[in-house]
Amino acid sequence: MNGHLGLIHATLPATVDLRVVVPESHPSTRNLGSERVGSGTFVDPNGHILTVNYVVMGAEKITVTLSDGEQFRGELVAQDFETGLALVKIEGRGLPYMRPAPREEASPGQAAFIVASSGETGRRVSGGYITSLASYDGQWEYLLERAIHITALNPGFGGGTLVDFKGRMMGVVSLNLNEIAKFSLAIPIEYYVQYEQELKQHGRVQSRTPRSWLGFYPQAFAGHIVIGGVTPGGPAEKGGMKEGDIIIEVEKQKVKSRQELYREIWKKRPGERISFRILREEESVNLTVTSEDRWNFYRT
Repeated sequence: MNGHLGLIHATLPATVDLRVVVPESHPSTRNLGSERVGSGTFVDPNGHILTVNYVVMGAEKITVTLSDGEQFRGELVAQDFETGLALVKIEGRGLPYMRPAPREEASPGQAAFIVASSGETGRRVSGGYITSLASYDGQWEYLLERAIHITALNPGFGGGTLVDFKGRMMGVVSLNLNEIAKFSLAIPIEYYVQYEQELKQHGRVQSRTPRSWLGFYPQAFAGHIVIGGVTPGGPAEKGGMKEGDIIIEVEKQKVKSRQELYREIWKKRPGERISFRILREEESVNLTVTSEDRWNFYRT
């Protein structure tokens, strides 16, 4: 037990609290609000902080609080909408940071713990076991081919650190799904390691083929895909999609799951047109939506 406590205390200095202010005019405030709180982790000694994108998306002001109470102004320097990760930067040298755990060492049944901010200098810890490394799809046009599902309840704000018992960072805690499926979801650290240099140099991943984005929220229901909402001013709304529409086909291909839907949509590139057959109030309707680049939409 003392060894575990020592490991936790060694991890704390690499964790931070994030306080974020977003302009009311930013399109993300409708769902996420204009004042947000989050957790983050130093991933190098030069002040780069890894967190989840939804905490800092559209940030006008970021206040970073270290575990000892020292505060800095943070700058949003990179976003990756496909993995859900973001990088914040503060000025500093020789800062404590977490090293990444090798991808191949994560396995079901492995013990790990989460460290997350509970407010400025406050930190909370929760332990559990990895139950799965299966894919995860979310309703915001999001799909991770490999995600870490862990029994630990996320003890604080989103963006916390998932740590193995060798003191290495396994991932970034994104969602607490304890009420739905009794687990927390973490984005594996390898998604950051793979694109680290591009994120730091360009602010986004440039080598990966960009995905088309429509700005809708598909939900699986009784073997169908139902649109739960559309983003105001987004491609889906412009193309005539409405909340409650049932998607039958994409590009003349039937889809019955959210993953099937996403994979068909992502065969197209931003700016290309995508055809749909939907069911609306028992009437079949054909629509064509011109996709966009989500990164550009949320940057403006």
